[in-house]
Amino acid sequence: MTAAPRSGEPDLSDAGPAVETIVHVLRHGEVHNPKGILYGRLPGFSLSVTGRAQAGAVARALSDHDIAVVIASPLQRAQETAAPIAERHGVIVRTDENLIEAGNTFEGLRVSVGDGALRKPRHWWKLRDPFTPSWGEPYLQIAHRMLAAVNKARVEAAGREAVLVSHQLPVWTLRRFLQGQRLWHDPRARQCSLASLTSLVYQGDTLVDIVYSEPAGGSDPTVHGA
Repeated sequence: MTAAPRSGEPDLSDAGPAVETIVHVLRHGEVHNPKGILYGRLPGFSLSVTGRAQAGAVARALSDHDIAVVIASPLQRAQETAAPIAERHGVIVRTDENLIEAGNTFEGLRVSVGDGALRKPRHWWKLRDPFTPSWGEPYLQIAHRMLAAVNKARVEAAGREAVLVSHQLPVWTLRRFLQGQRLWHDPRARQCSLASLTSLVYQGDTLVDIVYSEPAGGSDPTVHGA
């Protein structure tokens, strides 16, 4: 027999297990980017034919999941990636500015190794601090805004699942932050392929697992079209 709680103590005898909620953080699909520029937050960059196929593959992979909300970065490529998922689950794509691509002073330039902006001395000052970084939005700021988007979706979708569509650097920064890793890193080592899912599994308010998957196949994280 369970003893009755003493005066002033909460009665937890009927408390059930913490509800499980999954927040899938999805990187958008491949972008049509024939000039190979770093487009960042520039408007007008849509998914390529391959990118649309990747978005469709993710939608099919999630078709039997209990998706409550689909929320995307305001950028076109993220909205287009979210659309087939939302359609399958009968919800509208909502927008959260916290999911937007990271700010970058090289936006609109070619930055591939061996060509473009990185060969010009006038740009070298921007590379002085790889830890913040000096060329763009601070990693910690990215992590905090992404976590805010995740927490908001987690509360709304409690007991079900949510899909958040964002961009490679924000998704990877969030994952490293949640895993307690340093935020500065080698971009070539990111585990965040195009249209990949970084699924955050919560029991109540507690993150209990991070599951990475590639329903649309793998891709090279260094290739433009990210």
